[in-house]
Amino acid sequence: MITLLAGGTGSVKIARGLSKISEDLAIISNIADNLWLYGLYVCPDIDTITYGLANILDKERGWGIAGDSFMFLEQMKTLGQENWFRIGDRDLALHLVRTNLLKEGKSLSSITEWIRKSLSISTVILPSSDSHIETRIETTQGDMHIQEYWVKNHAEPEIKGIRYDGIKEANANTKAVELIRNSDLIVIAPGNPISSIGPIISLPSIRKELESRKRDVVAISPIIGNSALSGPASKYMEAMGIESSPYGVALHYEDIASNLIISEFDAEYEKKIHSLGIKTHKTNIVMQNVEDEIQLCNYIINKFNSA
Repeated sequence: MITLLAGGTGSVKIARGLSKISEDLAIISNIADNLWLYGLYVCPDIDTITYGLANILDKERGWGIAGDSFMFLEQMKTLGQENWFRIGDRDLALHLVRTNLLKEGKSLSSITEWIRKSLSISTVILPSSDSHIETRIETTQGDMHIQEYWVKNHAEPEIKGIRYDGIKEANANTKAVELIRNSDLIVIAPGNPISSIGPIISLPSIRKELESRKRDVVAISPIIGNSALSGPASKYMEAMGIESSPYGVALHYEDIASNLIISEFDAEYEKKIHSLGIKTHKTNIVMQNVEDEIQLCNYIINKFNSA
């Protein structure tokens, strides 16, 4: 059994690849990108994983539904409303249903499970918590939700700090903790270590379980050299005082992972990573197509003998 910790567009490729070659895969998703918008509860990371596994993801954008229309947003603009967060019309339906079910008292976990089954997805998808957590970016232009920072403001304001609002009061999903405890292999996706993976591993009971299973945890670096494969990972890491490099990733996961998959071009970092007690495994980590996704996932399965 394989459990994948995932969040954002940096995770969906590995999730898609593992789902194709493993029938016993479960995904624990980041929820700290969730936000209320137009009176609807939007879960960007859960939805990206869901759409990716349902084979309806807009691969060019990396999120949303392929071929979606945006008449709702155009009408909102006509009515003088903000439309910086590009919710498509088909995408909108999911947010509306989710919000209505939440108002009926359903948990985010049960709603996510219902959506998974409705879209005929075989892989289990679990929110890391049913509580509301928000990644907040403290900037020179004020405090803002991570989606406001990244999408609305194009990651331009200078970062003064990053925090996870609600993390201290939140309870981890008990099923997620059980998955980590009972899995043969736990994989940390090459998502942003600060915004996509950070909120998951900051939940105390999940972190404690990962620490106890450290020997069976393998992380995939989202960094090659000093540059992120996608998104603002480097910027967020540097803002938190973490070196943007495979070594910085290793240092961030030092207490919870004993293996790190890095690019074959990053051999120069191996000695420093080994000094942390973390083993390195070099291969191609750039997933440009389905073949690359499956090749990397097969490498993981074969390397760690967890088919």
